[in-house]
Amino acid sequence: MKFSESWLRSFVDPACSGHAFSHLLTMAGLEVEAEETVAPRFDQVVVAQVLSVDKHPGADRLNVCRVDVGSGEPLQIVCGAPNAAVGIKVPCALPGAELPGGFRIKVAKVRGVESSGMLCSARELGIAEDAAGLLLLAADAPVGEDIRRHLDLDDRLLTLKLTPNRADCLSLEGVAREVAALTGTPARFTEVAEVEVTLTTERAVVLDAPAACPRYCGRVIAGVDGTAATPAWMRRRLERSGLRPISALVDITNYVMLELGQPLHAFDNSRLHGAIHARMAQAGETISLLNEQTLTLQPDILLISDAQRPVAMAGIMGDEASGITPATTEVFLESAFFAPAAIAGRARRYGFVSDASHRFERGVDFAGTRRALERATRLVIDICGGQAGPVSEASASLPARQPVRLRPARVAKVLGLPLTAERIGELFTRLALPFSRDGQDFVVTPPSYRFDIEIEEDLIEEIARLHGYENIPSAAPQAVLTMLPQTEQARPLARVRQILADCGYQEVVNFAFVEEAWEADFAGNAQLIRLANPIASHLSVMRSSLIGGLVANVATNLKRRQNRVRVFETGRCFFRDPQGGPVAGFHQPWKLTALAYGTALPEQWGGAARQVDFFDLKGDLETLLAPLVARFEKAEHPALHPGRCARVLVAGKGIGFVGELHPQWQQKYELPLPAVLFELDLEALTTATLPHYAEVSRQPIVIRDMALVVDQALELQQLIDALSANRPTIVRDVRLFDVYAGRGVEAGKKSLAFRIVMQDTQKTLLEVEVEAAMQQMVAYLEDTFAAQLRV
Repeated sequence: MKFSESWLRSFVDPACSGHAFSHLLTMAGLEVEAEETVAPRFDQVVVAQVLSVDKHPGADRLNVCRVDVGSGEPLQIVCGAPNAAVGIKVPCALPGAELPGGFRIKVAKVRGVESSGMLCSARELGIAEDAAGLLLLAADAPVGEDIRRHLDLDDRLLTLKLTPNRADCLSLEGVAREVAALTGTPARFTEVAEVEVTLTTERAVVLDAPAACPRYCGRVIAGVDGTAATPAWMRRRLERSGLRPISALVDITNYVMLELGQPLHAFDNSRLHGAIHARMAQAGETISLLNEQTLTLQPDILLISDAQRPVAMAGIMGDEASGITPATTEVFLESAFFAPAAIAGRARRYGFVSDASHRFERGVDFAGTRRALERATRLVIDICGGQAGPVSEASASLPARQPVRLRPARVAKVLGLPLTAERIGELFTRLALPFSRDGQDFVVTPPSYRFDIEIEEDLIEEIARLHGYENIPSAAPQAVLTMLPQTEQARPLARVRQILADCGYQEVVNFAFVEEAWEADFAGNAQLIRLANPIASHLSVMRSSLIGGLVANVATNLKRRQNRVRVFETGRCFFRDPQGGPVAGFHQPWKLTALAYGTALPEQWGGAARQVDFFDLKGDLETLLAPLVARFEKAEHPALHPGRCARVLVAGKGIGFVGELHPQWQQKYELPLPAVLFELDLEALTTATLPHYAEVSRQPIVIRDMALVVDQALELQQLIDALSANRPTIVRDVRLFDVYAGRGVEAGKKSLAFRIVMQDTQKTLLEVEVEAAMQQMVAYLEDTFAAQLRV
């Protein structure tokens, strides 16, 4: 809801102004989303009248004008505007004036002719984008008056961000009613009297769908001038409310909608046939709207039709064939109440919204239908002329306003603020909420314009708003708190996140609903969990993997020239579970996924740049799991490179995968370099093992290296597992430190170099014991894997 503050102050004029006024509205629940002045800062611009216009002697497109600025002596000004003419009144920037953008006006010569000022367009004053010519002012504009005062350019434009329940504030009268209640300032509402009926012509109204349209009023106004100009004051208020003036008849309906909150529609009466019907659409029926859309309607669409065809989507938009044109001389003016349930969502279904549907689907004052019609009729006759016919009205069962009971004790409990019955009664009176007393209780009957008051808590909210949220004391909560145990067998999620952050990763949070293609590409998931009402058409399924979101994060960063990315996410994934789960039919485990892209290290002088690879991420994964020891097995995963993927096992149980993104998805999602990632079950990371005491040996360690030549196809893990299971007792650790294949090694073979760490807790090892242990391991590997000692 956008409007000018000066228009609002014509209804109610409180003492507060500026930001204090905006703060007052915001704290009352009418959030001021934006505030701006009509025009930017400028000075020394006055109303001027052009006295003469002569051609410039040195330029065909310039004129030399004599201008009266109210100072006694006319000024000579050179002007290039095409609409400069004798007698017009326009804004004139005097010498010394500063225009928007810091442009200062000086006495200067233009092509040899002295110019003492500047005649201005609306664009040069910063009040419109139109630069077709000078801004023409009204003929009665006082010469010499400051233009800011004359056009009220210091007026502020306020935009309210209303919640859907406050439809009563979608009008100037509604907002004025709130301001009057908040400040105690008397409000001056528009006085609307019945227009004298001087015409016998009328059109019958029939309610074929009384539940959807319980009240419909209309009247014929004949002899109107469809070409009449909209008054400047009305144009100004419409423009400052964000509406574009169209024609006087259309502008009047928009003006009354903004003023009173009642949407109206004007039909060309000569294009209507027979009675007006409010009915439901027939399946397959079509209508061509004023926005040039032709729609095929569904049976739940409420229509306004004549005896031959539909002439409007009720409460949304009229059709083009019955619309107002400059040739219109007779109008049928409509004012109706449509049930919110009959209008809600219908316009959005066809991909558009209108000011009328925005109001009707939230609730319009059904008691103000006739008043709005009389107000619009008076404006039409005053501006466009004509004679008014009798009002044709049809009514059915209007919404019942059920009384709501309020208990003062409940108010004190909810707000934590004891308010006296007198104070509550005062607040209800200021809000114009009729009430009666039943013992200590208040029984409030909501007005016809308050669709949001249905239960006791709604009244408590009204009391809190008017009393002032800032006046409600803030008391610290009091409760008996118990510190929960945190055992060494559980690792907090915060610790897991901290480890990854220490490794250089940044946490991200993505939507749990994703693109359908992601599920096929990154999870191979055919049992999709579809959303019944997705927030966007492409985010239509629930995720079973976090990989897609991280790949999208990388793609977004690359578009912003961030070429090194480390991200991770923890979150729920969603699977169908025929056996049933915590939520019937679904399983929702927590997962952790991390992805690295770009160089292994940030750009630096201390080392050569290289791309991150599988082993970099494997190292980060082992750091994350420590003190748990992971085992890695060759595996396949829909998202990962077939030859660069491994299953991660801890204590023999698979907990996830690590690997390089599949080249197919790398190309599809436009990643110039391969990304490396791992995805794990979060439960495995939040479980820790209890530490066990072990004596630290005081004896020195002995280190030996052993290089073995084995078949190229032999997996390292298989060899490590065998050595670990059959190593001598003095061997503490076996680590691979080199892999070689090439010159000096037989084709089809590879050389694996191990570092053997030996130690005894009781004595210093003798050379003979070390050699015996080495011989034992070499013999075992030769017998088991046909390994050969490389010398």
